[in-house]
Amino acid sequence: MLQSKTILFVTGCFVSYKCWDNWVTFFESKGYTALAPAWPLKEGAPDVLRSQHPNSPIATLRMNTVLNNYIDIAKQLPEKPIIIGHSFGGLMTQILVNRDYGAAGVAIHPVPPQGVIPLELSFYKAGTGSLGLFTSTKKDYLMSFKTWQYAFTNGMPEATQRAEYDKYVVPESKLLARDGLSSAAKVDFNKPHAPLLIVSSPADNIIPASLNKRNFKRYKQNNGSVTEYLEVPSRNHHVLGLPNWKEDAQQVLDWIQKQ
Repeated sequence: MLQSKTILFVTGCFVSYKCWDNWVTFFESKGYTALAPAWPLKEGAPDVLRSQHPNSPIATLRMNTVLNNYIDIAKQLPEKPIIIGHSFGGLMTQILVNRDYGAAGVAIHPVPPQGVIPLELSFYKAGTGSLGLFTSTKKDYLMSFKTWQYAFTNGMPEATQRAEYDKYVVPESKLLARDGLSSAAKVDFNKPHAPLLIVSSPADNIIPASLNKRNFKRYKQNNGSVTEYLEVPSRNHHVLGLPNWKEDAQQVLDWIQKQ
């Protein structure tokens, strides 16, 4: 049984760390200490950060800078945290667990590690713009509302999509997005690790369930480690902020308490 009562939430690309606010409150109500730190250079309010586009200092961010920031936080905690990450934060959760910084890990709709090749056209339709191909990496990338509708909030009323865009969307680094395709995103799938859960949904356009399933299947299943896969219907990529977010948080808590 897991002894850790500390949760470290890891935010993904394109959005503010405030996306975890409800989850922090939920886990604190269950007796956990919950932290959702901002990425470096992303501490400000989303509207302020968006006002800096396309010349935001966020454009300089690299994956290892963000990853090392979470490592520094984890090292300073009184116990190994349970790490819960979403999207690019889910990828970093897999890496952090792989490097033994977590007592357990939950990767929610994670970007796949290096070597898990996306075959789904919706992944490229939703995410290719963030790579900024043939554009200056000195300029940040800001997801358009149209892309947000397809990549994150498909299936939601337009008024809700707009409200959530204004509430959460922030500029992103093209360099960091490209790092997600490099050796910086490597996971040793054969290495024993702390318990890990990968959560997915077939309703997610940018990180489809089929992609998450291939990610899960890459892990060696007979090395004594707990690696589990959970597919939840009707969850788009904005899963943290859906009206039924509490059901998903409860499922994650139930899994943690079973370990």
